[in-house]
Amino acid sequence: MTPLPKYRPKQLSLGPLESELLNIIWDSTRISATDIHDRILADPDRELAYGSVMTVLRRLEQKGWIACDKEGRTFYWQTLISREEAQALTAYHQLNRFLEVGDADIVAAFANDLDRASMDKLEEIATRLKTIRQSREQSQEG
Repeated sequence: MTPLPKYRPKQLSLGPLESELLNIIWDSTRISATDIHDRILADPDRELAYGSVMTVLRRLEQKGWIACDKEGRTFYWQTLISREEAQALTAYHQLNRFLEVGDADIVAAFANDLDRASMDKLEEIATRLKTIRQSREQSQEG
């Protein structure tokens, strides 16, 4: 289970091109803007200006997803959280938004319509939560 990261991007929402560039960076760990641009242009059906790539990279940096190092004239980009941490943050955010509905009847109706596999997952989650809470209580007592 991937825990929620201590560091969180300032803004979680990403557009399609932002997501695409972020995935390229995750796949490479550290990559230059030129290499990102070349990867996109490797698809013969794609056209994207280098300036557009830089604009999106700067936007991702402002949102707190990536950081930039400059070596000479080359910009190198790397992510500030892992793909798994980002998935955990997204799930956490979506779950909280769902629970903000605040109406227990709506949440219960939704849960009632889940398929068997989803119900099994919910039961597994409940079991894990119980174990985590018991461990926390025991460590606080001892």
